[in-house]
Amino acid sequence: MSYTGKLLRVNLTDKTSKVEQIDEKLFKLYLGGRGLASKFLMDEIDPKIDPLSPENKLIFATGLLTGTTAPTGGRYMVVTKGPLTGTIASSNSGGFFGAELKFAGYDMLIIEGRADKPVYISIMNGDVEIKDASHLWGKDTYFTTDTILKEVGDERAKVSCIGPAGENLVLISSIINDKGRAAGRTGVGAVMGSKMLKAIVVRGNKRPEVKDKGQFSEVVREKITTLRSNGITGEGLPKLGTKVLDSIINANGLYPTRNFNKGTYEYVEEVNGEALVEKGYLIRNKACFGCPIACGRVVTLPTGEEGEGPEYESGWAFGADCGVSDLVSITEANFLCNKLGLDTISTGSTIACAMELYEKGYLKDEEIGNATKPRFGSSEAIVYYTKAIAYREGLGDKLAEGSYRFAEAHGHPELSMSVKKQEIPAYDPRGAQGHALEYATSNRGACHVRGYMISPEILGVPEKLETQKLEGKAQWVKTFQDLTSVIDSAGLCLFTSFALGGDDYADLINAATGYNLSTEEMMKIGERIWNLERIFNLEAGLDPKEDTLPKRFLEDPLPDGPQKGATVKLSVLIPEYYKVRGWDENGIPTEEKRKELGL
Repeated sequence: MSYTGKLLRVNLTDKTSKVEQIDEKLFKLYLGGRGLASKFLMDEIDPKIDPLSPENKLIFATGLLTGTTAPTGGRYMVVTKGPLTGTIASSNSGGFFGAELKFAGYDMLIIEGRADKPVYISIMNGDVEIKDASHLWGKDTYFTTDTILKEVGDERAKVSCIGPAGENLVLISSIINDKGRAAGRTGVGAVMGSKMLKAIVVRGNKRPEVKDKGQFSEVVREKITTLRSNGITGEGLPKLGTKVLDSIINANGLYPTRNFNKGTYEYVEEVNGEALVEKGYLIRNKACFGCPIACGRVVTLPTGEEGEGPEYESGWAFGADCGVSDLVSITEANFLCNKLGLDTISTGSTIACAMELYEKGYLKDEEIGNATKPRFGSSEAIVYYTKAIAYREGLGDKLAEGSYRFAEAHGHPELSMSVKKQEIPAYDPRGAQGHALEYATSNRGACHVRGYMISPEILGVPEKLETQKLEGKAQWVKTFQDLTSVIDSAGLCLFTSFALGGDDYADLINAATGYNLSTEEMMKIGERIWNLERIFNLEAGLDPKEDTLPKRFLEDPLPDGPQKGATVKLSVLIPEYYKVRGWDENGIPTEEKRKELGL
């Protein structure tokens, strides 16, 4: 089978570990990855707990197809209760760590309790140890990774770790693996830091088996051919990475500029994917485990420093959102996030929020002191405040709580461009009604990768939808959200969905496991996962009234570009979405829906 049927449970309080069998029925109900981990989290913690308390659990979960030859089969999820939002956190990362955890013989690693001093977990071919990490506390993720690899004496081992941001319980901190891949959003790094867990190193040599090797190989070849012949996955992403989107999104008028005050950026050609190539910063492409797309970028700065990124979202957050057109500073801020363990989207967006607060006079000079002034266009500010946030220095201590808490503390929460306290990614919701609905209803706060409606509304995949049309959008959002739940739980990359559809994912899952799932049955699994997450959030205290957007998007029309004059029509979209989901008018899954999904 493509799964091992085993989980490793490590308790940091009493310094113990044990291997447990996973009920095979759960794989048919939740697949793996995000779905399976969410089920375990729901069953094992009280959703009302403090996310930074020892009672919270941190789950590293491989997908059903992680570690197989399935195209992009290297993803893993970090699932916990998120400190930024107070909702279920489910943060996805690529690279090679996830596959290595599967090779070590585990579908999941569940971390409990809290260590009394800094530690790291070593999982080397079945030998599990909790080791002292006092010498690594305070160090960046690059140093930590290199040091641990030397200590375990195996350069082929894979490391996932936090930087100073996670140690300092920064609510927008991330977990970094492979020195550049991030489980980035919802503050999962702070949960790891709260447990005094610096890192996990893993090495394994047990490749997962599939049910029918010949059939699976044939299906994999077919899907790889489809991916390579697709204009986005076979050409656009390999050529320019995710930054192929900068000019496309800007031309369509939903490229958020200066804290979402505009929908186009006049300096986009200075910071787009083409500029990264033309200015000589791009060295080469980089692929994650089992990936035929290779959208990753290895970039060098004029100083000679080398690293990954910036991706589209990261480049936008430090670029257009902050009004900065200096690609060197944008890249430097991105590198700092990778080293210090910060979510690039939330970090850049929180700095942009501070810039608007400062320029409107709500953030005073006396609070900033002699530090760099957070003004739109300041390349110095994005680098300065990225460091200040990670180390909680000066104003950075308050910015470390994220833009919503920062803006609220200054009397203007409406200037935080966030949903459920998580910062909105790089698409102005006024420019695409379906994508706006996805932001408002995402189970982990504002998110573009829980139902990427930009695909049909802007890119025309699988068909072109009119951006401002409301009819049918709720059903589209539900379908995309359910499909994404499946992709995450299978351990595949969302980018495959530009070329592959539901039937393709069912083919891969069935060939690997011997299941005989129809596409409809597979999508029902995705719906089950989505509803489970919703129920967790409601039990955690989520008010369905939080399924909304900042009033800027509901009341202030886009002032420029092709979508000029647009606002988001949530009052129409939300009731229709609840209806399509089979929830009551207040956004709560009905007893009938719960029974239908076995919840």
